[in-house]
Amino acid sequence: MPAAESLPAELARIIGAKNVLTAPEKTRAYTEELRGRHRSECLAVALPANAEEVSAVVSCCARAGAGIVPQGGNTGTMGGAVARRGQVILNLRRMNRVLGVDEANHSMHVQAGCVLADIQEAARARGRLFPLSLGAQGSCQIGGNLATNAGGVNVLHYGNARDLALGLEVVLADGRVWSGLSALRKDNTGYDLKNLFIGSEGTLGVITAAVLKLFPALQSESVALAGLRAPEAALELLGRLRAATADRLVTFELMGGIAVHSVLRHFSGARAPLAAQHEWYALLKAGSAAPGPALRERVEACLARALQDDVLQDAVIAENETQARELLRLREQVVEAQRFEGGSIKHDVSVPVSSVPEFLRRAERAVAAAMPGARPYPYGHMGDGNMHFNISQPPDMEAKAFLSQWDAMNRVVHEVAHQLGGSFSAEHGIGISKLGEMRRYKDPVSLALYRQIKRALDPGNLFNPGKLLPVEEGGGGRAANAPPGASATRGAKPASR
Repeated sequence: MPAAESLPAELARIIGAKNVLTAPEKTRAYTEELRGRHRSECLAVALPANAEEVSAVVSCCARAGAGIVPQGGNTGTMGGAVARRGQVILNLRRMNRVLGVDEANHSMHVQAGCVLADIQEAARARGRLFPLSLGAQGSCQIGGNLATNAGGVNVLHYGNARDLALGLEVVLADGRVWSGLSALRKDNTGYDLKNLFIGSEGTLGVITAAVLKLFPALQSESVALAGLRAPEAALELLGRLRAATADRLVTFELMGGIAVHSVLRHFSGARAPLAAQHEWYALLKAGSAAPGPALRERVEACLARALQDDVLQDAVIAENETQARELLRLREQVVEAQRFEGGSIKHDVSVPVSSVPEFLRRAERAVAAAMPGARPYPYGHMGDGNMHFNISQPPDMEAKAFLSQWDAMNRVVHEVAHQLGGSFSAEHGIGISKLGEMRRYKDPVSLALYRQIKRALDPGNLFNPGKLLPVEEGGGGRAANAPPGASATRGAKPASR
């Protein structure tokens, strides 16, 4: 059994010394989280090249009693890829090959370290579409996207990452490699094992490869921006557009006026697409695999009728690809623009689509009551009910004092979402940041089942200790998600509930 101190040398013998990083200047890119709220203190960063090397690294760490933190592009925001002292970060960036494209089956076989944008481009080169799309797509990896069940702007039509995977290859806690790389759309032969690992945040196994669903490339698109008085009008417009386009609506984003006007104020290249300012804006994209003007004509007719019926106040449709990119960039820059408004407290919630207007109304009232002067900065994927109800600091308040209220303001907003049958985490995951919310809001039976699954697949708690699952209260033994060796011998039978 290798001692923890000698583990980097053992790993170097397995995957090569240049692929085991220990010096701070070399590990910094893997230990600093995107938002800067969490920082790793790892024993080493391991960079394996294939599933066999991942298996060997896992087995070596298990013998040494060192926890493993699987990591993709390190673009998460919830601390899900943060390591603690004595743990090993397992980053898959060297496993970045597209292994095959089956055009007739509309599927693609990729290694888990493939960058999302590269997958999109590989599909495009073969006349296909991989629709997962999010802000970090230039650096996030597909293994991380699957492990966190990433969402993004196209969920309305194509679904989350879970809906885009046909099969997986996963290294298990005992070092075995489960090869579930099926390209079948139908296989009714038992449990759907891949869905145990998708969304598990690396707590059950290490995803090393995937077979992804592809779709026909879009041959015609229509992008538009509408100015609205209220979210209720956006909900009405969403329903109209889905009907008018025969459900070819790919994206429907709702943005508060404060967010759009912040972009126009802080980015010199941003141009106001509408003549007047509005309280709310809806950005939409419809897409079809059929060429021709029919889709655009349907969108235009729908918007014209909505304007006539006073559902919207104004609208503009992109006339070409350049204008379409400008409208889409407006939504992308909403995230960056909030930095210029001072301290920001983030929320990633979802409610039933029909409840989005009520959520926004209640949340604004609740925030105003809890912190007068705080400025709600709402935007998000209204088409699937996922809103980022962020809050900017009051103008007369220091950022440090404002950010000290992060947990309190989270509770205010999460309570509103919960009352409406929603979720406190729609697409960003749990990591370590939302463990308290898991304990508060998640059904106890669900938590018990999660722990049973964790113990069955990872009894020694090797993978991503301390993430996703809140530590059990009582019981005497080491909790299912406590770091190895925390209060019991590694591999000891967990205390029963």
